[in-house]
Amino acid sequence: MEIKELRELSPKDLDAKIAELRQKQFEISRQKAVGQLEHPDQIKIIRKDLAKAETVKRERELQIKVPTAKAAKK
Repeated sequence: MEIKELRELSPKDLDAKIAELRQKQFEISRQKAVGQLEHPDQIKIIRKDLAKAETVKRERELQIKVPTAKAAKK
């Protein structure tokens, strides 16, 4: 998931997304423990997506202005 997509979510939706990612992380770690994990790269992807979502939440708490991409280069 792109961080841009996370920044477009409402605070309520962002909290729901974080809860969903934590649930997925738990399920994947359980699958790994019992040897049923088919795609080990999912662990890394979910962990990074969760970090992105937590970063956006923290930016909002601190009211940090996020620079936007420049429309055109000179």
